[in-house]
Amino acid sequence: MTHALVGNMQACIDDARRAILDGEEGPPDPIDFGNLRARLAASERQLPPVYRQRVASPFGQALDQLGSAGFTDMLLRDAAREREAGLVLDVAHAILQNGEAYQGVATDAFQEVVADLYDGFLSAEDRRGVPPPDHDVLSPLVKWGKPQFGPYTWPSDATERLGVEAAIVSLPPAHGRGGLLAWAALAHEAAGHDVVHANDGLESELSDKVRAALSKYPALADYWADRMDETAADVLGILNMGPSAGIGLIGYFRGLRAVFDGVARLSNEASPYDPHPADILRGFLAAEVVRLCPFAGRDAWADAILQETLQDWVNGQLRIAGKPIDQATARSSAEVVAQAIAQSHLTELGGHSLASIQTWRDRDEQIVDALCQALGVPVGLSAELTGGVYAAHVVAAAVRSALRPDADIALIFTRMLRLLKQMHDSNPAWGPLFVMRRGDIARHRIWPGTGTGDVPVFARAPQPARPRAQGHAAPRSRGNVRDAARDLERAAPG
Repeated sequence: MTHALVGNMQACIDDARRAILDGEEGPPDPIDFGNLRARLAASERQLPPVYRQRVASPFGQALDQLGSAGFTDMLLRDAAREREAGLVLDVAHAILQNGEAYQGVATDAFQEVVADLYDGFLSAEDRRGVPPPDHDVLSPLVKWGKPQFGPYTWPSDATERLGVEAAIVSLPPAHGRGGLLAWAALAHEAAGHDVVHANDGLESELSDKVRAALSKYPALADYWADRMDETAADVLGILNMGPSAGIGLIGYFRGLRAVFDGVARLSNEASPYDPHPADILRGFLAAEVVRLCPFAGRDAWADAILQETLQDWVNGQLRIAGKPIDQATARSSAEVVAQAIAQSHLTELGGHSLASIQTWRDRDEQIVDALCQALGVPVGLSAELTGGVYAAHVVAAAVRSALRPDADIALIFTRMLRLLKQMHDSNPAWGPLFVMRRGDIARHRIWPGTGTGDVPVFARAPQPARPRAQGHAAPRSRGNVRDAARDLERAAPG
């Protein structure tokens, strides 16, 4: 039985499945060296100054050092575009697609979401007393392409080998026109992986916390801890985008399974070779993370996510280290893992927990509720909708609106893109000044004046953006460009 909060789940899965089946590849790979350098030179001028200096310029220098012969040799050696050629071409695509306005509205919307999710954890207002991250890079650049990979990212430890100081996040091109639930997966990519690697020892410390917390279940302890990069990314995505990130992943995974496995059901198989936990465990984890968030509707949303996950449980199919795992044990382990990752006091964060820095609150729910009303009706969008609202709120509201019975998913998706584009156009980090992030330009007042308090966000004047932290996350170095395929982090199993 479908929970009342997600009464339109099947339609959302069908929407995701259609986008996945679309198969559009996007712009062809730019394999002519001379033509690529000319196009990059033109596209570079369309980027903000900080991205010209720290992405486009060093990338051009790396290409010049490689030269035409080296570029051709690289393409021949990595014909599958899984390693160094895939990385180089994806960085090129990110610059070209931004500069040449490929899917212009959708690209700007995509860029705004990724920037907000990436910056959100490090710029939370209550991050006082937390040591700065070990790395400082820009918010990722986005691109469209390679639908066979789904949503993925090249982390900064791969791009830095080219001198590029930003990760690259990719979506299949069809998701610029539909497949709304894929946008929920961006919380896993942009708010997850890069934040996990912002501090060099954070992933290792979280793994240790989980192993200790699951000490009475050794097989499960190792299974969860060995998949900490993906597991923690799921947790951080929900802390940043709320329950929409969790329920969105469940629906998107079902769409993927419908296409690739023939059945729209979460996988119960726990492969020892997959760096992701089994789909079914990720559903249980999402429910437990939502239950930890301090907002009034947390139990209702956690129950909805749990109910959806339980629909896909298959008795006897989940086996870890050769041993069958019963449902009660699987759910109990997910609860322990959620608490260990979200609530443990971490040395790498100066004794703070992840949830004490970033979590989903009643205020976020109020914003999302108001946005749901705006996204669901075919009228003009007010400029005031950007006041006090962040891109994560917009995507969360779009997912939630689409899940309501009889929702017009196509209309909601179009209006989500329009609002995100509107926000991107007012983002000073993408203006003519040398600004790394939105909060670098914000008025600091001695007295808050009007526009504060508990008044609903759309009933008052727009507020200045909240101050952004001075640090940006970047993963630690894990290998060279030749090994970059191992750094392709995917929101869904491959």
